[in-house]
Amino acid sequence: MYQPPHFREERLDVQHALIRNHPLGLLISSGEGGLMANPIPFRLAKESHGLGTLQAHMARANPQWRALAKGADALIVFQGADHYITPSWYETKRETGKVVPTWNYAIVQVRGRVRVIEDSQWIRAQVDRLTDGHEGKRMIPWAVGDAPDDFITAQLKGIVGIEVEITAIDGKWKVSQNRGEPDRRGVAGGLTDMATAEADAMAELVRTYGSIE
Repeated sequence: MYQPPHFREERLDVQHALIRNHPLGLLISSGEGGLMANPIPFRLAKESHGLGTLQAHMARANPQWRALAKGADALIVFQGADHYITPSWYETKRETGKVVPTWNYAIVQVRGRVRVIEDSQWIRAQVDRLTDGHEGKRMIPWAVGDAPDDFITAQLKGIVGIEVEITAIDGKWKVSQNRGEPDRRGVAGGLTDMATAEADAMAELVRTYGSIE
């Protein structure tokens, strides 16, 4: 990943937080037919060591897992907040007019070797943990055990587990750090004025990384 120093985010806890908040990762690997990419919801295991361990599952009908089972390395991309940035928000536009649009974003790229798991108990536990992690935010959470046992057993036969021991992780927070303070303030203010969840999320990052009160 192209990584200018001022956009680099090396704090592991910050990188992990983005993964937890945006768990749908794009799993990219290479097989006999070329590159394959599939969006997969991942869980960052709490019992992780080192850079962390990711767990997930995918459909048996998906050919990617067979390529991964042969020992292929994988790249997983987690996309955080992002937003279009108009140059109209820059103070520099009024001063010189020498401005162009850009796109701000926060992203984490993970590299690792994937272990494919076909053990039914491991797969059931992974599905339970993944489901409970998301359902736990609801007032009346649904649990895998709420469905009939024979139905769940049949569903589990249609998936395989995957586990990724992270060997490298890179974070990139491109949130206007390369602009002067007046421009950063203009971006943060312009995003806030849009009053959307996406714009508010980016405005917060611009303020945090741009040291704007």
